[in-house]
Amino acid sequence: MADTLLTLDDVAVHFTVGSSLRGGLKTLRAVDGVTLEVRPGECLGLVGESGCGKSTLALTIMGLVAPSHGRVVLDGDDLGKRSRLETARLVQMVFQDPYASLNPRQTVRRTLADPLRLQGVDKAEVDERVMDMLAKVGLRREHADRYPHEFSGGQRQRIGIARALILRPKLVICDEPVSALDVSIRAQIINLLLELKDEMGLSYIMISHDLGVVEHMSDRVAVMYLGRIVEQGGWQEIFENPRHPYTRALIAAIPDPFNRVGITAKAKAKGEIPSALNMPSGCPFHPRCPLKADRCVAERPMLEAVSPAHYAACHFRDRID
Repeated sequence: MADTLLTLDDVAVHFTVGSSLRGGLKTLRAVDGVTLEVRPGECLGLVGESGCGKSTLALTIMGLVAPSHGRVVLDGDDLGKRSRLETARLVQMVFQDPYASLNPRQTVRRTLADPLRLQGVDKAEVDERVMDMLAKVGLRREHADRYPHEFSGGQRQRIGIARALILRPKLVICDEPVSALDVSIRAQIINLLLELKDEMGLSYIMISHDLGVVEHMSDRVAVMYLGRIVEQGGWQEIFENPRHPYTRALIAAIPDPFNRVGITAKAKAKGEIPSALNMPSGCPFHPRCPLKADRCVAERPMLEAVSPAHYAACHFRDRID
């Protein structure tokens, strides 16, 4: 088995926006030099506020958005050399909104069968795999001929998970898969994802701004801010010994009456995330950082090791208490 399933090597996704007639053209740096790895069988949590570039990075891994520079290597081959059908066999996505992600005019059977037919699977095998996948996600055979409006939100998300797994991919990107669900249903979906991960030998990228979900599911965590990874490491290191002020701010925002990691309200970030069209100088987090110093304004910190397999991009990573 390969040591690495997915490798992102200095991946950037830049968009040109605006008009040459109205204020000129500008570059939006949605993803700005991300280097990451996902290993077989692991779950990598990718966290950060809305607008930090998580979903754009997911679309790049899916092959739906081409990187401006850098490489995406999936299962040993450059993603740019694979056809769309080849990529679909390897990586799939579970979307955030179970109400918008399913075609209301298609039955569950057709929703699950169409990807198999596109891949040239025999009709007899298609029916067998559809029924098997319904059972795996906790739905019954009779559900196959119903339409999305006949299901609850939790059931719809189970259909979305079945659609993502019907091609037996190696990597599944879960883009906020429980944020649109009732609290009582979230635990069921999270547990289902974990069971299927073990049963089918899957790797996950769990995209979320909810660190509680990420803590429960992830083996490793990468924290993203304004298109860059600012901290990454094992989940226990990230949650118990965060070395970047932004990570500490995210953890401080988790409702926790027992304050398990000893992070106080003073760690919370101030203000709003800046625009990717107008990146701050130096450290991109410095306008909101409680530890800001002159060096932070002038010099951008690099992602460097705090301990083995734990990295942070902060000038004060060794002095945060």
